[in-house]
Amino acid sequence: MSEDKPHQNLAIIGHVDHGKSTLVGRLLYETGSVPEHVIEQHKEEAEEKGKGGFEFAYVMDNLAEERERGVTIDIAHQEFDTDEYYFTIVDCPGHRDFVKNMITGASQADNAVLVVAADDGVAPQTQEHVFLARTLGINELIVGVNKMDIVDYKESTYKEVVSEVKDLLKQVQFNTDDAEFIPISAFEGDNIAERSDNTDWYDGEILLEALNNLEAPEPPTDADLRLPIQDVYTISGIGTVPVGRVETGLLNTGDNVSFQPSDVGGEVKTIEMHHEEVPQAEPGDNVGFNVRGIGKDDIRRGDVCGPADDPPSVAETFTAQIVVMQHPSVITDGYTPVFHAHTAQVACTIESIDAKIDPSSGEVAEENPDFIQSGDAAKVTVRPQKPLSIEPASEIPELGSFAIRDMGQTIAAGQVLSVNEP
Repeated sequence: MSEDKPHQNLAIIGHVDHGKSTLVGRLLYETGSVPEHVIEQHKEEAEEKGKGGFEFAYVMDNLAEERERGVTIDIAHQEFDTDEYYFTIVDCPGHRDFVKNMITGASQADNAVLVVAADDGVAPQTQEHVFLARTLGINELIVGVNKMDIVDYKESTYKEVVSEVKDLLKQVQFNTDDAEFIPISAFEGDNIAERSDNTDWYDGEILLEALNNLEAPEPPTDADLRLPIQDVYTISGIGTVPVGRVETGLLNTGDNVSFQPSDVGGEVKTIEMHHEEVPQAEPGDNVGFNVRGIGKDDIRRGDVCGPADDPPSVAETFTAQIVVMQHPSVITDGYTPVFHAHTAQVACTIESIDAKIDPSSGEVAEENPDFIQSGDAAKVTVRPQKPLSIEPASEIPELGSFAIRDMGQTIAAGQVLSVNEP
């Protein structure tokens, strides 16, 4: 991986059966990020199981399983290089709960590739993911109209899907001028790394060109340090090692840091990344680090590490704007689902529904409504049932978004407007 190229986080979104795994595998393969022999090995396995041709999807599924078992520090499997950038795929398909991950970790995606199958068009999940991408501030969307091989590379089918997706983007105020629509086959490799003869009617960019031409995000290095903790390990010879990803700011050895809401702190002794000691970590880096005087039981997953002299906010209550994606009935005051924000999972009560918002204009449609339901956007006041470190999205967007889960599904997504500290 060449570190001197700018880095981008890329979300691959879309309906589960539309070929995301195959596309990710194909991207990794075409950019030389998965060695040939690994593909060959998976190919043999796939053929033995009568699934010949699925070797790319196979690679991804196996990596996903390895990752489930493995340690979070090393996620090199999900990275690939283009001429302009090195990309981290922030949410490999195969994660069990894509939507939650997209909001908690991958809300940090700078851009996204939306995969829509040519033979199926817009599906419910397509809608949900586009909605989320918009809520979470993804700027540019590349739409891969996939499985063109199944529809005989027909231009008419491609055009139908494009117009369907454009309608969907307009519904959520996504500027369709900021979207590229590319006819691809992840399975056959059409228009991924090389222009395909099968779509001689298409003269736009192919996928790798479009990825190269994305705008470079500004890394939030000037912001205050915010590092949500994913896990806390005890490593012999070092002691307690919290692990997490730097979202904003810089982490330096010698810094005095504070963990909230556990409210403990100390001096950073060592920082380790990819099994090497480093003096500094920046946004996007997955690190393990050791802080003088901090024991295993002092901090936990969901804590946020920040500067000791300006520690991360802890909310007694907060106001937020939420979008309800799916709920079997209605949501009223007093409803207490689980909020997933960065690495924290905390039951929170919606104390009041302050306003219903018109999703197309952002204007208040109704003050203090009695309830909200699927498809509604609203401003709400929220009270966490135990201390939660969270920030206004306008100040630190990386720590200002959350997913709301109940009954085994993601029912809403939102962004923090303001935080009232105790």
